[in-house]
Amino acid sequence: MIDTAQRVGTDRARIAAAALFGVAGVLFLLYPAVRPYSDYLNQATMDGARAYASGAWVAAHFFGMIGFLLLGLAVQALREILRGTEGDRAGIAATVLTWVGVGLILPYYGAEDFGLHAIGGRAVADGTPELLDLVDGVRGGGTQLTMFTIGLLLVAAGAVTAAVGIWRSGALARWSGVPLAVGFALFIPQFFGSPWMRVAHGVLVAAGALWLAAELLRARRVSG
Repeated sequence: MIDTAQRVGTDRARIAAAALFGVAGVLFLLYPAVRPYSDYLNQATMDGARAYASGAWVAAHFFGMIGFLLLGLAVQALREILRGTEGDRAGIAATVLTWVGVGLILPYYGAEDFGLHAIGGRAVADGTPELLDLVDGVRGGGTQLTMFTIGLLLVAAGAVTAAVGIWRSGALARWSGVPLAVGFALFIPQFFGSPWMRVAHGVLVAAGALWLAAELLRARRVSG
């Protein structure tokens, strides 16, 4: 009876983790694909203001925020699958690292999404590009940049640690966590790339997340 209950619980965790990784991956692709790139190198212009004021700007960053939240839940569900295996400790560490990282990332995304949207909307409505001087104060301050950078590094460390846990566990194909870990390890560098490079990075993260989701479902069928 205990073994049956454990198997049912593990199967549910596999389904939950697969769904969460899959949806998160799609959202991480939509984030750079939907985001407007008007006047990409210098957005302190009226073209930049129109980008900030657009619904696409709000939607893209919303996709990013929800993607990070679902990633945290996915890694937490993955930890249940790694419980009792050689990857158990790595699963715990990955969960902690990911959630702390997500907590540090989300305030920055919120400011970019809603703060810059408000600034851009007012600048467009009033025809006052001078308001865009506020943009650097919202996104470029030392405190917020430090939080954001540390958060992204922690999420990357969480993804790498999760991949290590998968590798050691024997519960999933060894390589199934590696592409997603690579995608998050490249999350900071991709900000300095061109728009097409950022979309390509979104494709990489989505592919890694969907591959892991597929492996979770495959392993559930095999174990069943």
